[in-house]
Amino acid sequence: MATLYDVPVDALIESVADRITDDLEEPDWIRFAKTGESRELPPQQEDFWQTRAASLLRKVAVDGPVGVDRLSTEYGGRKRGSTRYVVSNDSSVAGSKKIVRVCLQQLEEADYVETAEGEGRRITGEGRRLLDNVADDVLEDLDRPDLERYA
Repeated sequence: MATLYDVPVDALIESVADRITDDLEEPDWIRFAKTGESRELPPQQEDFWQTRAASLLRKVAVDGPVGVDRLSTEYGGRKRGSTRYVVSNDSSVAGSKKIVRVCLQQLEEADYVETAEGEGRRITGEGRRLLDNVADDVLEDLDRPDLERYA
């Protein structure tokens, strides 16, 4: 059986996002919210919410227990466009903590993540099972050659 470490990250996140679509509800405000101070516009992806939740689930599984603050720095970026207050040329800012927090709360409701008192969030057995099953399916798809290509 394959684990989440055995498959490419992008393929795993895409497949997990497809599987958890029914478990998550995209908030109305996400169409207007930026993903961080370093961004100019809201996300343009159709399935942004599911993709971000799948990515968070993977990060909690790999790094957990982990808190909202540390996860938001993972999705941050470089602050640019301002000349008024510059600490250094490479100052960075964190991503949106509200997006991370609400995604994690929805993943908790779906029983994929749980709160560890004083430590942050960690993955549950159900969440680990989901990631491993999806990784197994992704690995099967990667091992199969595309026969139409050779016909």
